[in-house]
Amino acid sequence: MDSNHKIIEEACIAIAKGHLTEAKQVIENKYPFKSLSISGRQYTEYQKTKIFLRDGFVDRYSGENLVFPPVIRLLSTLMPEEFPYHKNWKMSECHLGYWQLLPTVDHIIPVSRGGEDEESNWVSTSQLRNSAKSNWLLEELGWQLHTAGNLQNWDGLIGWFMSYAIENPNILKNNYLSAWYKAADKAIKT
Repeated sequence: MDSNHKIIEEACIAIAKGHLTEAKQVIENKYPFKSLSISGRQYTEYQKTKIFLRDGFVDRYSGENLVFPPVIRLLSTLMPEEFPYHKNWKMSECHLGYWQLLPTVDHIIPVSRGGEDEESNWVSTSQLRNSAKSNWLLEELGWQLHTAGNLQNWDGLIGWFMSYAIENPNILKNNYLSAWYKAADKAIKT
């Protein structure tokens, strides 16, 4: 990637000399266009919870701790003014904690760049970093993969959530919270 600017320079020099065909060949041979297919992927709460547990609720791109998703949503349910949620994550109406602390699953090597859609290529990261990474490779961003966390040191508050739900079963009337509770219960047992 470091020499890509030299390829562009070479093409521009050819264009300046009136050699457009030569410039096209430079691009085609040294820096060809590769179409990226963008396709949304959906993972179950169970699949995500397994990855979050495996990674110790650590953002593998930054090394920062993450929080189990229903904990964040429960805060918004209990404190809608202090910890607001917006269904489309509108930044002017949604607490930044959703972007900074809520984990998601990302492909280390994007599928659009040849990565496999399988657990060995999945990592936990924040919504913020997932959005920033997009279809880039780690080396293109100057990022590195951080070590997974230790659940003994930080469990993303999953233990707290499970205990709170048992003590306050009425919160499980909320479909979102209930789905995550079931996923966590299954993932913890496996």
